Amino acid sequence: MLVILGVVVVIFLLFNVLPADPARMMLDKREDSEQLNEIKKKYALDQPVFIQFLYYINDLSFISVLENNNKDNYTYAKQKKYKYFKIFDIGSKSIVVKKPYLRESYFKKGESVSSIILSTFPNTVVLATSSMLLASFLGIILGILCAIFINTFFDRLIIFFTAIGISLPSFFSAMLFAWIFGFLLHDYTNLSVTGSLFEIDDYSGEKKLSLINLILPALTLSLRPLSIITQLTRNSLIDVLSMDYIRTATSKGLSKFKVLFKHALVNALNPVITSISGWFASLLAGSVFVEYIFGWNGIGKELVNSLNNLDVPVVMGIVLLVSLIFVFVNIVVDYLYSIIDPRIKM
Repeated sequence: MLVILGVVVVIFLLFNVLPADPARMMLDKREDSEQLNEIKKKYALDQPVFIQFLYYINDLSFISVLENNNKDNYTYAKQKKYKYFKIFDIGSKSIVVKKPYLRESYFKKGESVSSIILSTFPNTVVLATSSMLLASFLGIILGILCAIFINTFFDRLIIFFTAIGISLPSFFSAMLFAWIFGFLLHDYTNLSVTGSLFEIDDYSGEKKLSLINLILPALTLSLRPLSIITQLTRNSLIDVLSMDYIRTATSKGLSKFKVLFKHALVNALNPVITSISGWFASLLAGSVFVEYIFGWNGIGKELVNSLNNLDVPVVMGIVLLVSLIFVFVNIVVDYLYSIIDPRIKM
């Protein structure tokens, strides 16, 4: 909870020191002082930063304080936006229990931040999961082969290509893949430069699942984690294979296959799991450039659009989701450590 609170404080203060004015941007460049004041009052943008922060924490908390009869108060206007259970009253205020309220988008009128996240996050989950499954499967296999055939031509070739894969920024590899496979070789690959998981049919207007659009962004996203997982698996396995207990297991007559997969690989996977978890959390957080370049309707693309419009509630909601993902993934990884390595206890 302290991590989440720290993220909320930092991001909230960051947006409040920016020179841009969300209320003025919502007017769409119209100069109308009366409407400007109404917008600021509606979203409590006319209040001091500390009061705005307390209002946000009040919206975000499971236990909140609401006004009973002060119609000019921000919380009185907002309490109609969500369902709540009243616990007790204190004067003109009520203590209530409710779900966290992430507010509404400044620019998508009437659309809640929760609904925006729910409509885009599943696409990011599909993309991130596909990328990490591909990167983990190929990376571990290539790493094992490199450790077995160490210092051979195959090993050097894989290390060369993984070094290139690590060096390539995601936005550059995305443009490169889109140009080669989506434009130059389109007649052979039938892959499009842009497209999302669901496409609208031009004739019927129905949503149709389009898995072919997943190929290019998934390949692009898997490139860097694949390279890192390959090198980590290789180096870790080489270190483990040189240990005394491996030589002891070999001298007892165990087959190379059993020594490799039952004794060596299990102990070599700890750094690999750490890398996989970190990359998976990063991809779930939204691969901003890749989603934006390929037109993939995920939270990364939504985050870019919201930043361009200074849509603070949407940005705050996405950042909170990202923070929760990292915290959750770290907890799961700690648990996996205790399963894989008996020496590690929870």
